[in-house]
Amino acid sequence: METRMGNKLTIEVAYATPDKQVLLSVHPQEGATVEECIRMSDVFEQFPEIDLEQQKVGIWNKTVKLNAQPRDGDRIEIYRPLIADPKAVRKRRAEEAKQSGRADRVTGGRPDAKRRAQAEESKPE
Repeated sequence: METRMGNKLTIEVAYATPDKQVLLSVHPQEGATVEECIRMSDVFEQFPEIDLEQQKVGIWNKTVKLNAQPRDGDRIEIYRPLIADPKAVRKRRAEEAKQSGRADRVTGGRPDAKRRAQAEESKPE
């Protein structure tokens, strides 16, 4: 399918919240920047909370600067800020798994039945 329209490009701008997601098509002139494409898309009308000074953007899941120039057929994505630090969440989940017995208390891996049996045998009564 031919996507070029004269000297204009076909670019998609994507943004999503937990409740709503949009994929908007724009047709900028060659040489337009990521920021110009985003502004052309009118995504701010649907999501006024978007702040390009704070939020990262990317093309096809790769972070880029606002002055980058997308190519014909690219999808520009606006990323929401993280609510929680992924490392901290993973660490908390691992600790909970150890406490509940779903993970080995020493290694953090899957529980080892032999190690558990040895620990039970060595417990004073």
